[in-house]
Amino acid sequence: MTPQKRRGRPWLQGLGLAVVLALSVILYTQRAEVQALRGYGYVGLFFFALLTSASVILPMPGLVLPYVLGGVLNPWGVALAAGSGAALGELTGYLAGWSGKAFIEDYRRYDQVRAWMQRYGAGTIFVLAYLPLPLMDLAGIVAGATRMPLSRFLFWCWLGKVLKMLTVAFLGALSLPLTP
Repeated sequence: MTPQKRRGRPWLQGLGLAVVLALSVILYTQRAEVQALRGYGYVGLFFFALLTSASVILPMPGLVLPYVLGGVLNPWGVALAAGSGAALGELTGYLAGWSGKAFIEDYRRYDQVRAWMQRYGAGTIFVLAYLPLPLMDLAGIVAGATRMPLSRFLFWCWLGKVLKMLTVAFLGALSLPLTP
């Protein structure tokens, strides 16, 4: 990594933190409007999570809605709906790797994820599905390219995504008491 790229990272991280804080304030002050999201329910949340996880090229803000709905709906239901949708959305990366049509810009990170998969197996899928990192796309590509059984990939991805969404939903329930 070049020194110039390293210098830009703290600024970018600070900007990301500012956006998250601003969003939290807006969500809290606009509680009535957020309550309207309840109408989409668990089915809407499932499809939202599926679509945001299916994007391999562009990162999508897939944790915002589960965070907000954690303060409106049952956090356990939010976790199951969002985690299941997100796990199915990760099939795009798996299928890209399986078909051999995956376009990878960062071979160093791809090789790193592949080494983790060889060493730790499905545990890598679980950890990367739980952590809010963009490396999950690469893990899906590696899993598909190495022909990891689809059921094994989906199980560990689902478990990691559900636990991540449970954490996010409970954080939303605790920090955004959205009942008027």
